[in-house]
Amino acid sequence: MITNLLANMHKSQSWITFAFRIILGGVLLVAGAIKVTDPYGSATSVRAYQVLPIHIANALGFVLPFIEVGLGIFLIVGIWVRYISIVSSALMIVFIIAISQAWIRGISLDCGCFGKGGLKDTQELPVWSYTIEIIRDIALATIGGYLFRFPQGKLGLDK
Repeated sequence: MITNLLANMHKSQSWITFAFRIILGGVLLVAGAIKVTDPYGSATSVRAYQVLPIHIANALGFVLPFIEVGLGIFLIVGIWVRYISIVSSALMIVFIIAISQAWIRGISLDCGCFGKGGLKDTQELPVWSYTIEIIRDIALATIGGYLFRFPQGKLGLDK
């Protein structure tokens, strides 16, 4: 019974890896592609976290969307999955820290994860929004961990 379960899990592992590549890669690709079309909005989003000096925040805001697009493409196609998943998970952890520090410091902002974000006009903290964003990024970082452990999947170019 247990051997059958393990055998079935092993058979489905490559499809799970494929699905996780599409999920994490798709999120990164879409998030980056939306921001690539509005680099100034992306820079505004990064500045809103009030962590980095303005010139570094602006530079990161211009570069980050292209990094997200690249990571997304590599994951979807299945190239260097183990390495790209590490970078993707690390990026999600940075996002978790950034959102958490804004929440702790009482900064009311739209994360800018999928387009233009920035400071909100209200002083009311978007607690529910922060919670959802952090949970989402934890799930995506976990998916990246799975991909690191099981990088070989269906329809990938990594062999």
